[in-house]
Amino acid sequence: MNNTKYFWPKVVQAVPTDNFEVYAYCNDGAVRLYDAKPLLKPGTVFAPLLDIKTFKERLSVINDTVAWDMTGDHDPRKCIDIDPFTIFSQKIVADPLE
Repeated sequence: MNNTKYFWPKVVQAVPTDNFEVYAYCNDGAVRLYDAKPLLKPGTVFAPLLDIKTFKERLSVINDTVAWDMTGDHDPRKCIDIDPFTIFSQKIVADPLE
């Protein structure tokens, strides 16, 4: 389902990889693979995520999308998140947990 005219995409679960990617489980039942590597640059808001441990441990679902809870309090105003439409536009992949 890619018609977002009547459908608002939401991420319901996010699973990190060891390669700075995220398996995003969406509310349409599909799993999409999001590659965060292009965002991870020194001097940007994403710089703390260059550490794979931080990338994996802080990954969460906040604001109905892939997000990193940088403060540990799940405050949606203090997280780093990716637009859910960006996640929804990624390639659908097989569920890695099956």
